[in-house]
Amino acid sequence: MVVTGELTALEAAYRTVYVGALIFLALMIFLCLVRAVKGPRIADRIVAVNMMGTMVMVIIAILALMLKEGYLVDICLIYAMISFLAVIVLTKVYMGVYSEKQHTRRGERDGSI
Repeated sequence: MVVTGELTALEAAYRTVYVGALIFLALMIFLCLVRAVKGPRIADRIVAVNMMGTMVMVIIAILALMLKEGYLVDICLIYAMISFLAVIVLTKVYMGVYSEKQHTRRGERDGSI
């Protein structure tokens, strides 16, 4: 009976650590959301979105441990792929807009536009 008492105390300690980590990550996601909205540059926004995706993956992994649900790890991996693709698409769109602005500025200086 002592062994089960120690295990439940250990499980309670793990649960406290998991909940603390989840609260900390939720706060950090909120701060990244503020950075993604405020900017000041588009690169800061893209990095903030990428960090938010990474922190959501960590939250899903912690929930998988806490709830003892293995399928959440699969969801975490799928979310990682989607998050990666989203950041790549955002970067490609930004680079297209940036290069178009540079092309327009060059045209204005040369007088061709």
